[in-house]
Amino acid sequence: MANNDTIKKTVTVTLLLCVVCSVIVSTAAVMLKPAQIANKSLDFKRNILAAAGLLEEGVAVEEQFQAITTKLVDLDSGKYTDASAIGGDLERYDQNKAAKDPKLSTSLTGEQDIAKISNRENFSKVYLVEENGELKKVILPIKGYGLWSTLYGFLALDADTNTVVGMGFYQHAETPGLGGEVDNPAWKALWPGKQIFAADGSVAIEVTKGPAPVGDIHKVDGLSGATLTGKGVDNLVKFWVGKDGFGPYLENLKKGEA
Repeated sequence: MANNDTIKKTVTVTLLLCVVCSVIVSTAAVMLKPAQIANKSLDFKRNILAAAGLLEEGVAVEEQFQAITTKLVDLDSGKYTDASAIGGDLERYDQNKAAKDPKLSTSLTGEQDIAKISNRENFSKVYLVEENGELKKVILPIKGYGLWSTLYGFLALDADTNTVVGMGFYQHAETPGLGGEVDNPAWKALWPGKQIFAADGSVAIEVTKGPAPVGDIHKVDGLSGATLTGKGVDNLVKFWVGKDGFGPYLENLKKGEA
């Protein structure tokens, strides 16, 4: 009988400990969620600034981000639209979630879907750097599949909508030391100054297999040992600057008709 009492007490104490621990963990998660959201937003803004070459260490990110104007673009028309198109809240709009909503996205055909994203959101945020009403830079959100994961990042262009200012990814799960070299500062430093379009307006930017020809204004060195990740980056950049991505918007922006 004593043994049974001991077993019951052990089970009871174990269950109580589990309940208490669950309550503590759940409470902590709820209390920390606002801080996690704030940190995620801060990191997102930091990556936008970094892509545009505007990130300054030692200066508050929120303060620096005041130089950025966020606008909403209808990707089909390539023109700005107001937030009513996405429910009225531009700040909280998540275009990656929108891409999974049939009402807010477009299904891509196999021929269109070179970035392997299946669906493209109908409305996208873009980030502008302006001075005295004059456009200086535009930062475009980009995404696409590499070897093991979807890469999410930003491509920053000069006011001519053709010259790359910077490019970087803030989220992916590519292999460290291989596809993960997309985060290597030396590789990212190869992008500024490259030209997106050829003289005839066609998309000419390319991540090559191996070293790019010296002096080629359209080609970027491939990632050593990570050919498929490099090909994925090549495809996703081409998609987002092409006719099914930001192509119509960049054309309108260039003509002053966005």
